[in-house]
Amino acid sequence: MKGLDELTFDNRFARLGDAFSTEVLPAPIDNPRLVVASEAAMALLDLDPSCADTAVFAELFSGHKLWSEAQPRAMIYSGHQFGHYNPQLGDGRGLLLGEVYNDAGQHWDLHLKGAGQTPYSRMGDGRAVLRSSIREFLASEALHALGIPSSRALSVVASDTPVWREKQERAAMVLRLAPSHIRFGHFEYFYYTRQPELQKQLGEHVLAQHFPGCLTQPEPYLDMFREIVERNAELIAKWQAYGFCHGVMNTDNMSILGITFDFGPFAFLDDFDANFICNHSDHEGRYSFSNQVPIAHWNLSALAQALTPFIGVEALREALGLFLPLYEAAYLDLMRRRLGFTLAEDGDKVLVERLLALMQNSGVDYTLFFRRLGEEGSLAVLRDDFVDMLGFDAWAADYQARMNRDVVQGRTERMNTVNPLYILRNYLAQNAIDAAEAGDYDEVRRLHQVLSTPFTEQPGMETYAQRPPEWGKHLEISCSS
Repeated sequence: MKGLDELTFDNRFARLGDAFSTEVLPAPIDNPRLVVASEAAMALLDLDPSCADTAVFAELFSGHKLWSEAQPRAMIYSGHQFGHYNPQLGDGRGLLLGEVYNDAGQHWDLHLKGAGQTPYSRMGDGRAVLRSSIREFLASEALHALGIPSSRALSVVASDTPVWREKQERAAMVLRLAPSHIRFGHFEYFYYTRQPELQKQLGEHVLAQHFPGCLTQPEPYLDMFREIVERNAELIAKWQAYGFCHGVMNTDNMSILGITFDFGPFAFLDDFDANFICNHSDHEGRYSFSNQVPIAHWNLSALAQALTPFIGVEALREALGLFLPLYEAAYLDLMRRRLGFTLAEDGDKVLVERLLALMQNSGVDYTLFFRRLGEEGSLAVLRDDFVDMLGFDAWAADYQARMNRDVVQGRTERMNTVNPLYILRNYLAQNAIDAAEAGDYDEVRRLHQVLSTPFTEQPGMETYAQRPPEWGKHLEISCSS
């Protein structure tokens, strides 16, 4: 384990130069204090967990101190926001402090969100507030614990610095980690500004650092794009299978690594609703739960357009055509396991669709249904949650017959490894935020610990596995942070 002064930096992205990012120092926040830290994320940097208890930890991750090897940069990119191209984007409130490599040779970006104004702040103050910082921290670590690819969150630091949103709040900073913070929008920026040499430099950097295996292929860029398609198909399949809504799937929020990225008004489904919209600013439902699959495909097509200087149009179309079959295969595989199946049958897709239709019409709790389905005698108990009991009886009979043709031994244990008991529900996050805004960080830390092992029942934590109260199902979450 290392101390904070023992990190090894290798700032590869910064070396690309000023055409790709701008040097900016973080603006400190007043009276910094640690809200929560993730030991699992700290371990990615080989950091000793005791570092979080030191004053210098909060100072480093609140803009008060910097490592001598750090090179804070605000990244330049553009992107399509709600379907419209916006050429004026970039890191408006976040800074890439540098890249650290651990003893295993892995590189991790240290990205400080809420670090103050940059040239890309677009009239904003460059700050993040405590509530959004806590939500991003919890979501990053909760998704990872579920097995969903995500950026990671190392810490949240609170402050006394006032900021104005709908009301006066307090600024905070979240330190997030990822192997790369390069987005679809990076490629779009150089494509639409017609800077082919810089776009090529970016492409060569991405290939060398993040897709080195593609360099041995006859067409490296095409092979890289295929891998990006595959990673995003698997990512969206996991979002859909676990009921996760991102909320703002703009192309500047899409990672080239196929990880969940840039959390804003996200939510997990409580009652199953395919048409659920988690962002109250999304008036047309562009980023509704059911739209995440076609939107991911649309975003990949926007990336494909930006890659036309390197890849033929027909080859791009062929690679894009892989998305839906890959998504459907990954989604159905995970849903089979959630239902307790170990073997594949042709009728499984229809069985899943019938179940979701029944859940939709009855407001069934999505997470708890699958968790309880693995219990002995569950069908008779779960029946009471459905309005269409006869419809559920018909489905249950077909499900039981399907189970009888599969491996029954160890079914409960097997299902519990893929069906979480604990999920980051909006009302749980809000309870933790309310306490933190009052100066009590215990609930944030407790919720983080519960969500770190979502598949394992934890004594004394029953309240975190209950259906939400009615008020908790109707919380409005916006992009404001």
